[in-house]
Amino acid sequence: MSPEILAQLAPTGELRAAINMSNFLLVTGRGPAGEPDGVSPGMARAIAERLGVPVRYMPFPRPGELADAVGTWDIGLIGAEPQRAEKIAFTAAYAEIEATYLVRGDSPITELAQVDQPGVRIAVTARAAYDLWLERNIQQAKLLRAESLDGAFELFQREKLEVLAGLKPRLLSDAEALPGARILAGHFTAVQQAIGTARANVAAAAWLRDFVEEAKASGLVASLIAKHQVRGLSVAR
Repeated sequence: MSPEILAQLAPTGELRAAINMSNFLLVTGRGPAGEPDGVSPGMARAIAERLGVPVRYMPFPRPGELADAVGTWDIGLIGAEPQRAEKIAFTAAYAEIEATYLVRGDSPITELAQVDQPGVRIAVTARAAYDLWLERNIQQAKLLRAESLDGAFELFQREKLEVLAGLKPRLLSDAEALPGARILAGHFTAVQQAIGTARANVAAAAWLRDFVEEAKASGLVASLIAKHQVRGLSVAR
């Protein structure tokens, strides 16, 4: 391990790993000491082991807050999006999650292409990776944001909105709570879960990119998904 990479990824002698606690697929529980547990903490732990340093988890309640705090952490495990890439150097995705729409049973909307039209209001979790995609791509429908996954579902219900956007695994559980609701076939994007570091860390970013490719090829990512029994998360191609 080169001193330059260690200096960039563990300047304090430990790997400060920022974890998005709102992603229920990547953080599925807590460890014995109350630390985050799941696929993304497992990836961070594997990186720390490779570097030969301890890992210190830095939990963030929402992905936007994690992205805003770049510079206080050494690596951030978060969805890779162009807006975030202005300050964060991302690896390729190690895992991906399909994002799609939920509508009520009596909705005239039957396919993805019908969502972006005047008069359609979409409930979405603010600053989630799929919200950033929608912000770039939705032209005619209106996005209404809530601060959490539960908040987006409540907004959809309370305001009788036409569409709820979200990660497919979460929408499956939302549909169970809303008799007759339908999840539209296909997906409008697949959220690319990646690992980032500050853009100034050029050598570290290159090392992380190689690590992620090795983690996918060796079966490490697949083994973490299997260990934590996560449905709806797949190894990125």
